[in-house]
Amino acid sequence: MNPRTALPDALDPVVAICRDAAAAILDVYDGSEPAAVDWKADRSPVTNADRAAHGVLSAGLRSLGPDVPVLSEEGTEAEWDAAARASVFWLVDPLDGTKEFLKRTGDFTVNVARVEAGRPVLGVVLQPVTGQIWAAVAGSHQRGAWRLDPDGGVRSLATRVPPASPLRLAASRDHAGPLVEAIDRDHPDTVTLTRAGSSLKFCRVAEGAADLYIRDGRTMEWDTAAADCIVEAAGGRVCSFAGDPLCYGRAPYANPSFVAVGDRSLNWRRFISSTSDG
Repeated sequence: MNPRTALPDALDPVVAICRDAAAAILDVYDGSEPAAVDWKADRSPVTNADRAAHGVLSAGLRSLGPDVPVLSEEGTEAEWDAAARASVFWLVDPLDGTKEFLKRTGDFTVNVARVEAGRPVLGVVLQPVTGQIWAAVAGSHQRGAWRLDPDGGVRSLATRVPPASPLRLAASRDHAGPLVEAIDRDHPDTVTLTRAGSSLKFCRVAEGAADLYIRDGRTMEWDTAAADCIVEAAGGRVCSFAGDPLCYGRAPYANPSFVAVGDRSLNWRRFISSTSDG
């Protein structure tokens, strides 16, 4: 990472809105009363912190341009449909890692991406507990990724090329999945796991602290769009197991299995094929 004094102008208002959402989350996280929890149809939890951050983000992003719809995990189906019909929209996870929030690990984030023609061109991931922010732009006229530290420092991000030896594989704290666990078991001399929650796994790849993130479990578009932008802008790649970039704004908004890799020349397929063959 290299020092940089300022972010592109396009990122400043989005970062400010994400900070407001993080403050709303911390009001619940640091409050004297436990978070109020409900359960969705898929048995995933949603809390009053998720809803508070959703309200802040929806209002803030619409203030930047009311004609650009917001597709948020906590939004309505009508809002989802409006965003899916638009060529430009905001894709938002107000609190990515609600389970980590409830377990009080600190590994949860606010995720905001601007999507144009199916791909994220701006992304912000903010970790409320630390105040650390990862941000990127990946448009046709400007490209770059940065980390904003709590002390005010702003550093440009670059993925690690070549990768470390042994390879550092980012994995979820509790649900890495059978494929990643098999890779860890079958490649003890060439792979070491580094654990993180929510979108922080992508951020580890973007800043060079991890080389590879493999996900074959269920994820949704709002889980990945902002961090996808950050990894790509830092020099890495995010793609499906078929090698295609992830596309956003397609109902029912579920992602295929994917990888995020720091070194684009890394033969990540060897881990998937060797594990599958075994």
